[in-house]
Amino acid sequence: MKFLTLEEWCKKTYSSNHPTLQTLQRWARGGYIYPAPEKHGRAYRVREDAIYINPRTFSLKNHNVRVNPLIENNHK
Repeated sequence: MKFLTLEEWCKKTYSSNHPTLQTLQRWARGGYIYPAPEKHGRAYRVREDAIYINPRTFSLKNHNVRVNPLIENNHK
């Protein structure tokens, strides 16, 4: 699994109207990127397959996202 900086992920994910670094950092802290970015030193690192979500309305059932099997079993 490859990790990207927020800026690299942004360029890969958005073809135009890129969010600013400040916005990307706010999304990382606020849970708007799934799976959650990891902080390595002072910089966030994001999986290359990460997606933008709204954490209040997001449902894994609506997306083709693989979750830890232990979590899946606890929600049945």
